[in-house]
Amino acid sequence: MRFDNTYARLPETFYAKVSPAGAPKPELLAWNRDLADELGLGHLTEDPARLAQVFGGNELLPGSEPIALAYAGHQFGNFVPQLGDGRALLLGEIVAESGRRFDVQLKGSGQTPFSRRGDGRSALGPVIREYLVSEAMHRMGVPTTRALAAVRTGEQVMREGVMPGGVLTRIASSHIRVGTFEYFAGLRDKSALQKLADYAIDRHYPEVADEETPLVAFFGKVVEVQAKLVAHWMGVGFIHGVMNTDNTSISGETIDYGPCAFMDEFDYHKVFSSIDQLGRYAFGQQPPIAHWNLARLAETLMLLGDEKTLFEEQLARFQPLFEEAFMRRMALKLGLQSVQDGDDELITGWLQLMHDKELDFTLSFRQLADCVGNEGEARFGEFEQRWRKRLSAQSLSAEEVRETMNRVNPLFIPRNHQVERAIEAAIDGDMSVFEELHKVLEKPFEEQPGFDAYAQSPSPAERVTQTFCGT
Repeated sequence: MRFDNTYARLPETFYAKVSPAGAPKPELLAWNRDLADELGLGHLTEDPARLAQVFGGNELLPGSEPIALAYAGHQFGNFVPQLGDGRALLLGEIVAESGRRFDVQLKGSGQTPFSRRGDGRSALGPVIREYLVSEAMHRMGVPTTRALAAVRTGEQVMREGVMPGGVLTRIASSHIRVGTFEYFAGLRDKSALQKLADYAIDRHYPEVADEETPLVAFFGKVVEVQAKLVAHWMGVGFIHGVMNTDNTSISGETIDYGPCAFMDEFDYHKVFSSIDQLGRYAFGQQPPIAHWNLARLAETLMLLGDEKTLFEEQLARFQPLFEEAFMRRMALKLGLQSVQDGDDELITGWLQLMHDKELDFTLSFRQLADCVGNEGEARFGEFEQRWRKRLSAQSLSAEEVRETMNRVNPLFIPRNHQVERAIEAAIDGDMSVFEELHKVLEKPFEEQPGFDAYAQSPSPAERVTQTFCGT
């Protein structure tokens, strides 16, 4: 690895130096060859025993400088002044052959000064879940952190019961969060806050450095990427589950796949997270929560002197940016080349139909695509008649509309019951279910003969109603 650890060169108030605790009997369960090649790490692929040692936390590669990052955060609306990497370690940063910089982080590698009486470990289940879901999100084109490796540690951890431990290696553009800014704002450490802002600008948005008010321009960029990200989540029926400010990335990547889930039947109010008792982070709540989180970021940046009204103007852009991105995405999912007057009512009508009829969010779009060119009885009633009329105003053939829709509407998503099957088998030592599901999810938009079961809604007995954070 070609390490160039710029974050570790910031003042020590930004992190704590700590080494991974290691694993007694590390076993490599999954290795992302494609991502490894992209990162320039392909040479490690042929030595799985060493990979288990490195990504189980037993061996540090030359140039690694492991640190646990400090950050704060609003958790379910309540401010916690110090959170930090309680079970994670940033091994360092590498520069890929493309020139892009990436963080390499272990999750579940042991206690840090930020562990808050936790064991710093991860059960194997959350490792399997994050690996499958983050890679599926990537294949669907959603900005996301990614999974490089999954390791079974050979030790047991206590969660809902005694479970095997695991370590995930996560790759991210960075791990700077809204909560990172809140940490220094809470300390009223303006010097560190300015250093963090300068660092984040240089790393993610260098184009704003020469603006008249670079902090405001930086905030505007974060508003833009968050608006587009949440629109993309909702376009695939994804519920993050724990949209705290410490889980809101400055880079605009999806980060921290704890109690996340994909909807089966469509419901604006759908919640899976076992800790979200009041539905704060329900599916339909994700846009206003993202706006709320961004307001917390603006408050930290205002401590550095720019006028409040300038940040308010940028924050006010979130809702129209989100609506534009969401409507454009939904229009494509309905086979529309562009958004025209009246399309918002058509899109809203489709969503209301799915909500009222409790239709499967993913399959309904594919079923609708099958209706194109089939002039039989309208499967989706009055909506379908209006939709057909709207399609007739375009120059696309029926085949072109179907192809357009199937390019943006996944057939295969990491359905909760299938992920649970993979987790249960992995706990029992069988990785074949994980491997088959992961293989199917690599091609989410393509029909895959023989794997139809992975596209289907769960039976009542298979239904998963709650997902868990894993800490």
